[in-house]
Amino acid sequence: MDDDLSYRHAPVGDLFPSPGSAAEWAAYRISDEQVRFFDTFGYLAGIPMLTPEQVEVLREDLAALTQPSHPGHRLFYEYNSNESVDHSRVLFHALGAWRITPGFHDLLWNPAFLVPASQLLRGGVRFWHDQLFSKPARHGGVVAWHQDYSYWTRTKPMSHLTCWIALDDATRDNGCLHYVPRSHLWDLLPKPALAGDMDAIQSVLSPEQKEQFEPVAIELKKGMATFHHPLMLHGSFENRTEGPRRAAVINVFRDGVRSASSEPLLEGVPPIQAGHPISGRFFPSLFNPKSVGGNNWLGFSRSEEEMR
Repeated sequence: MDDDLSYRHAPVGDLFPSPGSAAEWAAYRISDEQVRFFDTFGYLAGIPMLTPEQVEVLREDLAALTQPSHPGHRLFYEYNSNESVDHSRVLFHALGAWRITPGFHDLLWNPAFLVPASQLLRGGVRFWHDQLFSKPARHGGVVAWHQDYSYWTRTKPMSHLTCWIALDDATRDNGCLHYVPRSHLWDLLPKPALAGDMDAIQSVLSPEQKEQFEPVAIELKKGMATFHHPLMLHGSFENRTEGPRRAAVINVFRDGVRSASSEPLLEGVPPIQAGHPISGRFFPSLFNPKSVGGNNWLGFSRSEEEMR
């Protein structure tokens, strides 16, 4: 289908210019200290991701996509105009915007995302799926405490990474992300209802985990991003302010991750046989560090083979 951008595995516009040299790519590297922080605590916040102009384009795209009459809705893997369990609250949540608008499609090839993602994954970056979140003013709903990998157990090994990008200033008052530092070292917890009860997580934590449950608020200016590990326990509270709290999320995995199920990995996507590397039209390769200087250029502390 000509209007389905999943057939296009390169930027379709010029919103996110691609660097022309290894030196220009290297300008987007995060420091070794930042990589160590991520490894220790399970997250890395405050990464510049979007210019004000890019934020405005994505906000406009999001506003259009929240309208039920948008002709691209058939291309979403999942679309929830309100996923909140509490019907007095609203949480817009959708997967698949990269197939619909040039802005969200090309966001996947943003070098400010690709280079840190490759450093944190220690290898090539392959796309998993995107997400849009919007909490409207005054009654935006919660995202309950969860680990992303609890929704992704149909892939192995667990070499995923999430990038959460603020399209508004994200604050404690409007429902910014909260992380539980070092919870990425815990085992996989039961999968909760994504927009359910914030306190439900307490019923599945061990006494030791309850002692370690000390959340930190990740406040971000618009255009900034945070990365987190697939076992990082995270959630966000309601929006109590007079403005919206909008975000875009990119989920990726290290190239070479395999399907662990013969069922479809995403709604409407043809299955990939268990044991086979995940690739193809819906899971494009986004970045190969070897093409711009190799793994050593990115400063990997562990080889790709050691991480498998």
